[in-house]
Amino acid sequence: MVGQDFLTLRDFNKAEIEQFLWTANDLKTRIKLNGERYEPLQGKSLALIFQKRSTRTRLSSETGFALLGGKPCFLSPEDIHLGVNECILDSARVLSGFVDIILARVYAQQTLDELAAEGSIPVVSGLSDTYHPLQTLADLLTLQEHFGKLKGLKMAWVGDGNNIIHSLMMGGLPMGVDINIATPKGYECDSVVVKDAVALAEKHGTKLNFTNDPKEAVHKSDVIVTDTWVSMGQEEEAKIRLKAFDGYQVDAKMASLANPDWVFLHCLPRHPEEVSDEVFYDAKRSLVWQEAENRKWTVMSILLHLLKEHIPTTPKPNFEG
Repeated sequence: MVGQDFLTLRDFNKAEIEQFLWTANDLKTRIKLNGERYEPLQGKSLALIFQKRSTRTRLSSETGFALLGGKPCFLSPEDIHLGVNECILDSARVLSGFVDIILARVYAQQTLDELAAEGSIPVVSGLSDTYHPLQTLADLLTLQEHFGKLKGLKMAWVGDGNNIIHSLMMGGLPMGVDINIATPKGYECDSVVVKDAVALAEKHGTKLNFTNDPKEAVHKSDVIVTDTWVSMGQEEEAKIRLKAFDGYQVDAKMASLANPDWVFLHCLPRHPEEVSDEVFYDAKRSLVWQEAENRKWTVMSILLHLLKEHIPTTPKPNFEG
């Protein structure tokens, strides 16, 4: 996968997604648990372009790339006027001469596509309004660690039809995860993404269901996932959205409809209207802190694979169970 772009998990097959997750586990085991110093990216540099602010994406990328021996360079909107004072084509070609790889957190997916098309180095999506593939890999790694498998898990999405669930479909369905999606009317997933997801479900024999009833989605699920109802750039819609999402808070009553061993995920930051304290801070059920940390190991896996061949030394996880 050296030299490829990482813009959406739709571009990667099941074996490649497994490789990303295996390498993330390998790095976490060797560096965190065993204290090994492993710096295969010495001499490599990473440009971090952030049109949108971030805690987890920035810190995981900066610290992770540095742990692998590389040099991260952060560029805020004040540092690089991407598509404003300099067109994306020019920015992509200039950056290609300075660094070895780009990670960009942007508004429009088209910005990532143009960066990748015009640059000569790999481009990694740190998020767009359409997809957030790095978050999905962290979620899948977290579930693999908890359940010891991915195939056959039943996931319930309760919330907005946004970039998080778009990527969960692209990554979860090929790995054998059944997904039930509950969104309010008018806040459904993007129709183009849904078309791709339906094709993935048919190809891999997984189940995909859409509803406007969160209780239906949560019924007999293993994993309950939600996210913010008001994303960056949607602040003016806040009052309307909060009203539309009435009844979508994940609380103990809703979660009681799930399987006995259910767990909860949220990509953070969290707001109380999305999930009750009882669920969010449940030390047994809520995997949000483990999920957040795994953002680091999965982005390290991506950056490493796009820059250099890597063969894990730890055993491959059993994703089939």
